[in-house]
Amino acid sequence: MSAAALSWFKSSYSGDEGGACLEVAYDWRKSSYSGSEGGACVEVAAHPAAVHVRDSKLGETSPVFTVSPTAWDAFVGAAN
Repeated sequence: MSAAALSWFKSSYSGDEGGACLEVAYDWRKSSYSGSEGGACVEVAAHPAAVHVRDSKLGETSPVFTVSPTAWDAFVGAAN
């Protein structure tokens, strides 16, 4: 995975004074339910504390919907 494909953001534990900062990144993956023809697409970035969902057509400008991993598992289970 290239660094350009990751979505970087500053950690909430880093201060605003410009000193030592920590950045973390999400690895956005396109949903297997999204088609390859560019229609309705969903991207997901999951980590142990949260699952983030966005519209891949909007990319980095898309609003991000965040849920707990438990809620995401329930949603995916109900969708299958």
